[in-house]
Amino acid sequence: MSSPMFNRRNFLTLGTGMATLMAQDALQGSVAPGQKHFRWAKALGTKVKFTVFHHEEKRANRAIDAALDKIEHVEQLMSLYRTDSQLSLLNRQGSLRNPHPDLVTALKKSIDLSRRTGGAFDVTVQPLWKLYARHADLRTLPTEAEIGKVRQRMGWEYIRVEPEIIYFDRPGMQVTLNGVAQGLAADLARQALEERGIENALIDAGEFNAIGSPEQRDSWHIGVQHPRQLGSIAKTGLQGRCLSTSGDYASKFSDDYSHHHLLDPRTGLSPVKLSAVSVAAPTALEADSLSTALFVLGPEKAKEMVESMDLVDALFVSKSGDITATDGFPLI
Repeated sequence: MSSPMFNRRNFLTLGTGMATLMAQDALQGSVAPGQKHFRWAKALGTKVKFTVFHHEEKRANRAIDAALDKIEHVEQLMSLYRTDSQLSLLNRQGSLRNPHPDLVTALKKSIDLSRRTGGAFDVTVQPLWKLYARHADLRTLPTEAEIGKVRQRMGWEYIRVEPEIIYFDRPGMQVTLNGVAQGLAADLARQALEERGIENALIDAGEFNAIGSPEQRDSWHIGVQHPRQLGSIAKTGLQGRCLSTSGDYASKFSDDYSHHHLLDPRTGLSPVKLSAVSVAAPTALEADSLSTALFVLGPEKAKEMVESMDLVDALFVSKSGDITATDGFPLI
């Protein structure tokens, strides 16, 4: 697996890519020439894309530069592929002194979500992921005994997070923030754009973070990826909220999609009821982490949880392709 290195020289005109969510129709020429600005870079294991509507090209580019600096900051803290990231150091050493406040915040929010979901969301799932990845190279699946052994090195309740130190109470534990980091990066990038006067923009960092809307529209039109074929299965009108999707198709360990990267930490297996979950929430960090948590919880418990939260809605796609959504999900 290659390292997703960030490099300013990698910027090109926006391409379509293979993002989980698609927003091509939001980008069609609805403004005069010179007002629409595209940039993308590789970071956090994905293509980070910016679509900014502004009449001053220099200001738009300076704002995007600042937003990309924020994404680089998150990657330096939380990348599993950078050996010098704070997360990599924590995983190697089992403790980390003087952690950055943003890493402390990400872990505390993750632990809170683990508590609220009864462990359905758990950032200590990394050893389990690595077990499946090793077997995937051999085109096999882990045994029940192997899964049981690895689960002895997991458990969100065994992470201790303080402003001055983070440490594990179990030997051999490791953390992944893949269900959090992209959302946090998108939120910090949005803040950087808004601080520099950008009022209409779309950030795609694996999650969508919408500022304002394209001219001549009241929202950003975003297609939700179909889990079994090219194209979208539904379309949303995103304004003032963020959107994230977790799906069994993103990284599968078996051809029938019964084993994939979305793992239930409580069983060591992939959940069986859903193919995809999309979440609309006030922040990208919430949308990012909740899409994973809700997928693991399953449709019944997930809907109950969503309906108890303010400004959070979800769309569920079952293994058979049936679509259900909470009342406030922004379908168009």
